[in-house]
Amino acid sequence: MNKEVLNDVTEKTKELIAAHTCSAEARAAAQAWLDAVGTDREAEETKRYLEELEADIMPIDTLIAFAESEGGVKVFGAENAPGVAAHGREIKAAGAKYCDCPACAAVEAILEKKEEMLK
Repeated sequence: MNKEVLNDVTEKTKELIAAHTCSAEARAAAQAWLDAVGTDREAEETKRYLEELEADIMPIDTLIAFAESEGGVKVFGAENAPGVAAHGREIKAAGAKYCDCPACAAVEAILEKKEEMLK
């Protein structure tokens, strides 16, 4: 991976780790990838990292359905869940494929560089 891509992905990875919406699994994979950069484990950890990110990013329809569910009410609160669902519908109408929370936004930016990361 070239230096510019590495720098971009490293920055987004640090944003992901800092995001309050980041799952424990994604945070662990992100840290493992950062720790492997520049070592003989980098290529292997890059593949693992990308697999975890692809599993964790929330498609917009999933976000909407979750926000409208009992689980969504438990996570977002009864007052906020309808707003989260409405926000999801708004960004979907504008072309969003994924949730735009800080973690998903960082993951989406990283996945846009997937091909370059695997070189």
